[in-house]
Amino acid sequence: MKNFISKFSSHLILILISILSIFPFIWLISTSLKGAGENIFAYPPVLIPKDITFDNYIGVWKRVNLLGYFLNSTIVAAGTVLLNLILSSLAAYPLARMEFRGKKITFFAILATIMIPFQAIMLPVYLITIKLHLIDSVNNIAGYTGLIMPFAVSAFGIFLMRQAFLGIPKEMEEAAIIDGCNAFQVFWRVLLPMVKPSLAVLAIFTFIGSWGEFLWPSIVLTKESLYTLPVGVNNLQGMFSANWRYIAAGSIISIIPIIVFFLAMQRYFISGENEGAVKG
Repeated sequence: MKNFISKFSSHLILILISILSIFPFIWLISTSLKGAGENIFAYPPVLIPKDITFDNYIGVWKRVNLLGYFLNSTIVAAGTVLLNLILSSLAAYPLARMEFRGKKITFFAILATIMIPFQAIMLPVYLITIKLHLIDSVNNIAGYTGLIMPFAVSAFGIFLMRQAFLGIPKEMEEAAIIDGCNAFQVFWRVLLPMVKPSLAVLAIFTFIGSWGEFLWPSIVLTKESLYTLPVGVNNLQGMFSANWRYIAAGSIISIIPIIVFFLAMQRYFISGENEGAVKG
């Protein structure tokens, strides 16, 4: 009985926390489905719309270039994820598997950068971006590059991949070396395929961060044709008025790719690829 009460209490607390966490998302969906005649600021709040309508989604699609914003966000997010996977893995491999002077100092120095918020270094990064002509006033490619490069690698990604490489038995690496593989072949053909779950975790976190980034694109972008989804949806809010139904609908549309990407990658979270790799 005591065990049942303990489990019931734990599950009840987890359910309440889950409801509190997901409530803003549910409220956003509710607002996006309410018609113009329904007060979204009514008290007490009305969660279920009286007349469900999809006019807000149609209206926001016609009012702003959501398809263009979506393509821009896709290009930026895909480039950021790809570079993070490659560069973080390349940086983490020697920190995990090789011995060289200053290895620990280098790792701790990289790890220390996690404590520095991007806002603290945003001004020098912005000046460097301008000096390198990585802004959209030069051309579209430069604009995309200026959005991607400041987030091309992260200390979190290096730390995550280093821990993943450390979890692989050294016998796998030694067997590959005996078979004639060099350091890069060991990294590319042996170790990297064995850390797919960690790569998936890094890809998901990077994609979510890049897709939802608002501050940096709103600073460096000057051409509306290169706006990403967060910046484009923000255009729905005017200086003196805002259509919150359109903003909610646009926000829901912008969240859908994150959910799809997560569902596509979640099967890599738990993997038994390393189980049984070494016997004895």
